Amino acid sequence: MSKREPIYKVIFLNQGQVYEMYAKQIFQSDLWGFLEVEEFVFGERTQVVVDPSEEKLKAQFDGVVRSFLPMNSIIRIDEVERLGTPKISEAKGGGNVMPFPMPMPDK
Repeated sequence: MSKREPIYKVIFLNQGQVYEMYAKQIFQSDLWGFLEVEEFVFGERTQVVVDPSEEKLKAQFDGVVRSFLPMNSIIRIDEVERLGTPKISEAKGGGNVMPFPMPMPDK
């Protein structure tokens, strides 16, 4: 019996949006406070229907070998059996988690 390669679903915040991505490699970075994510996985183009959210992610991460995600932006990481559809959604407020303080932009 061959051992299958794990696939991880990584959910993280990026500029007010929630990204749900799939990757084959995740590990603690040598850069303090960051998580390294490598080998992003996207669905094959065998379907007639194209998801614009997934296409936007493919274009955004095209040519990216490794991403360094700040630990405070990570919402959840799951090891999954099947590849799902990567997507971007708007972050909804009202939770009990306080966002990391950011400097105020100059007007």
